[in-house]
Amino acid sequence: MLTPQYDYIFTGAGCAAFSVVLRILQTPALQQKRILLIDQDAKQSNDRTWCFWEQSNGFFQDIVYRQYQYIHFRSNSFSSKLNIAPYQYKMIRGIDFYNHALRQIQTQSNITFVQDAVTTITTHHDSAVVTTATAKQYTATYVFNSILFEHLFPKNRVTNIAKNQYHLLQHFKGWIIESNSDVFNTNEATFMDFNVSQHHGAAFVYVLPFTARKALVEYTLFTEQLLSQDDYNDGLRHYIQHHLAITDYTIVEEEFGIIPMTNYPFEKGTKRIINIGTAGGVTKASSGYTFQFIQKHSEAIVAALAKDLSPQVQTSYWKQRFQLYDATLLHVLASESMPGDAVFAQLFAKNKPQRILAFLDNDTSFLDELKIMSSVPTTIFMPAALRQMLNSYKS
Repeated sequence: MLTPQYDYIFTGAGCAAFSVVLRILQTPALQQKRILLIDQDAKQSNDRTWCFWEQSNGFFQDIVYRQYQYIHFRSNSFSSKLNIAPYQYKMIRGIDFYNHALRQIQTQSNITFVQDAVTTITTHHDSAVVTTATAKQYTATYVFNSILFEHLFPKNRVTNIAKNQYHLLQHFKGWIIESNSDVFNTNEATFMDFNVSQHHGAAFVYVLPFTARKALVEYTLFTEQLLSQDDYNDGLRHYIQHHLAITDYTIVEEEFGIIPMTNYPFEKGTKRIINIGTAGGVTKASSGYTFQFIQKHSEAIVAALAKDLSPQVQTSYWKQRFQLYDATLLHVLASESMPGDAVFAQLFAKNKPQRILAFLDNDTSFLDELKIMSSVPTTIFMPAALRQMLNSYKS
């Protein structure tokens, strides 16, 4: 029998791990737990931006960098400035998130951060063992893993429409730019602008103003294949010049990211290993949104731990219907039955933005979902949905 050195080990110290740990620190029954976080990165760079929406102040409101009451949706067939109240569209910078988490963790004598690469995680009856690249081994009662190991998400995955297996990517490159004149409205964000070339597949740009002269401009695609860096740069340059009408600007920072959009059945883990974040399948398959789903998962995990229950929490059967909706949209996009820009244009043209945002958060009622379903062509979406239902029944 192995005696655990820690109560909880977090392999990968990113959004999911910190979201759980910071909630543990606010839970009296768990505040003295021995915790280890392991990550090969020191978390000292602004490597990403998280965007989400809320109706009130959430757990990380103190580090929300900017928030917007109005969002723009633009396409060739429908464009509108949308008031999303009572929602606010929010963004958190990666560096602010990491600093916020590390400041709290560094004051706790029972929490340790180790910079190392995790190689394997094995499980035993009453513990789990983590091995690192420096040949160190650590044991814990529970390991919360957010690393996408090859056995969790094989790199050779490909879309097979006949088998209802979809493996698209949301990939994006962003520039924080600074203009020499006032060009941005700081109360309005561009949520999706599809008025860019669609020859690579579904592509759009979003713009998050920081000041009247400074903003994040993000070129985003939903496709199977990545582009060359030159293609991303060309897309950004073209949009800034021809859509924002900015010719004189400085690139202050860059970011690049890839998020899986897939109905791949991510493993939840074992009795002692709990997969969290994208590795735990919490990323929304049809949109790539992750931040708020991590928060919901984190709350459920900590609530279970506080009651001395298994943290291997499961999605309710009723909520599983959203997996059907996600797989249906993935089928439409992967089979090119309907262009992505046309799908989202019809959704926003025929529904209040609040209904769409709730739907993207898996928080709508079935009546709302029927209204959303009726806003897209039934001749395209109904056969796709029936395929997914039949496939689910067979499995």
